[in-house]
Amino acid sequence: MRSRRLLLSALVVLTASASACRKSQAQGTASAADCILMEDGWGQDGSVPVTVDVVAEGLEVPWGVAFLPGQDGDALITERPGRVRLLRGGQLQPGAVATLPLTANGEGGLLGIAVHPDFATNRRFYLYVTTQADGKAQNRVERWTLSPDGTSATFERVIFGDIPSAKYHDGGRLRFGPDGMLYVGTGDSRDPDLSQDVASPAGKLLRLTPDGAVPQDNPFPNSPAFLLGVRNTQGFDWKDATTLYLTDHGPSGETMRFGHDEVNVVKAGDNLGWPGIYSCETQSGRITPSLTFDDAAPPGGAAVYTGSAIPEWKGSLLVGTLKSKHLHRVEFDARQPHRVTRHEVYLRDTYGRLRDVLMGPDGHLYVTTSNCDGRGECGPKKDLLLRVRR
Repeated sequence: MRSRRLLLSALVVLTASASACRKSQAQGTASAADCILMEDGWGQDGSVPVTVDVVAEGLEVPWGVAFLPGQDGDALITERPGRVRLLRGGQLQPGAVATLPLTANGEGGLLGIAVHPDFATNRRFYLYVTTQADGKAQNRVERWTLSPDGTSATFERVIFGDIPSAKYHDGGRLRFGPDGMLYVGTGDSRDPDLSQDVASPAGKLLRLTPDGAVPQDNPFPNSPAFLLGVRNTQGFDWKDATTLYLTDHGPSGETMRFGHDEVNVVKAGDNLGWPGIYSCETQSGRITPSLTFDDAAPPGGAAVYTGSAIPEWKGSLLVGTLKSKHLHRVEFDARQPHRVTRHEVYLRDTYGRLRDVLMGPDGHLYVTTSNCDGRGECGPKKDLLLRVRR
């Protein structure tokens, strides 16, 4: 199987020039122009001792978590089959805050969640949903209002719809940026060419106002697109006000290519190159990843570690992985932001498939498992919300 992948990969090199992509050790360094390719495995085990607490259990494919500002650590959690759950006082409440009608198909469903920057006064939150509209399945972003007691929610309106949907590659991550805008990660809906089409919201990182309008300062005029050339992102976070880290899924057979999930450093208007390039290939006007893996991980959520509980992780990108079942830490060079100086593996084969990764208001990292999604082992405790600390 491995030799077959390498042979098939060679067939597509003609479409793009090969970069100075080099083999790497787990702690390898690279120049800003290099791409680190892990040809065998994921890297060495992490050197920092950590403790993992099970915060909540009994969840079913918890896809997204949003902590509620000023609510003493309360959080809303989406379950992919269509339920919004409430974590209150560290306890998962038994009933659903909201239950949504879905067009559940493969990787679609109730996916990402984000709370409005002014949630403390308006109680608004946002959901990324796969549903039926105009006679077809589509993904859309909905705005909801949480009740004063937090136990129920009311649908307000669709702020952005008609995002192409398919059995696979639906994207789904929602996050508000430091600029107060709503960022929406989408997949290519199994039509790779849509990723390069500015007129389509598929295969992009979108940037919207909280009301769903296109900001006037978006990089592509009159377009919600912030980045192009995405295959299926489920994780992104900000290094600073203008620079993001974004993970993307590599191909699983399209144009005879496999694997090579990515960690990218990007800015407004960048093009990640899908489907024209992948792995460590380069092409004019395309972004080559900082880190990629020969075997499929693939990456779930991602978060920059901003806490102080684990000082060695400060500023690192933490990425949950699904098939490879671990938490990946990526450390970048402060002077050359595209250079990976260290990357290492935590929780290897410990909690199974890991989906969302985010920082909590207490300064700790939180991670959800995704073992009940049909691809993992869903035990009696079902899926978990984990807290990672010293």
